[in-house]
Amino acid sequence: MNTPLVPQSVLEHFGIAVAAITGVLAARGKRIDLFGVLVLALVTAYGGGTVRDLLMGDLPPVWLRSSAYLLNATLTALVTFFVVRLRSLPERVLLIADAFALALFTMIGVRKGITLDFTPSVAILLGIITGVAGGILRDVLLGEVPLVFRREINLYATAALGGAALYVGLDAAGTAEAIATTAGVILTLTLRLAGIRWKIGLPLLEAR
Repeated sequence: MNTPLVPQSVLEHFGIAVAAITGVLAARGKRIDLFGVLVLALVTAYGGGTVRDLLMGDLPPVWLRSSAYLLNATLTALVTFFVVRLRSLPERVLLIADAFALALFTMIGVRKGITLDFTPSVAILLGIITGVAGGILRDVLLGEVPLVFRREINLYATAALGGAALYVGLDAAGTAEAIATTAGVILTLTLRLAGIRWKIGLPLLEAR
């Protein structure tokens, strides 16, 4: 594993901020008060990392190790809450923000898996879990079918799989860590946004 040019904590902060934004955006139109919105934002921001760290036995979860993570998500959620109250945003904004959160958290998870010497396949799985778990918990709290399980959602976990696999492959080939991370983020984003734009998806298992 190459020495990270971009510290893991920096990626964590970016991912947490973007995920907190998606938590607030998902609450629009649900008649949820400020406290409820903050809960949704924090669950979305920390859910994936918490599940990942519990599975890895890396405790306490990363967001409990520094108050900066809590401050980041809370302030981001508060600012987003009041912005959304003042200005209506298209539904597509949630999908795009969620795509960025997916890409960032996927890279955070797979990088941590590689750093802690998990096998490549397990590191990829950890990346996917980190990417999708927060959104799943958010949607469950809202009483909705999680995005990753909806029929109309295109290339969600598949996009995370592609980005994580690319990162692992580039890392194994000795590619600079910053390049591998950037490539993984770009591929995850490209697959997810292409799926949204052109409604690309995997085949469905349907009864004949």
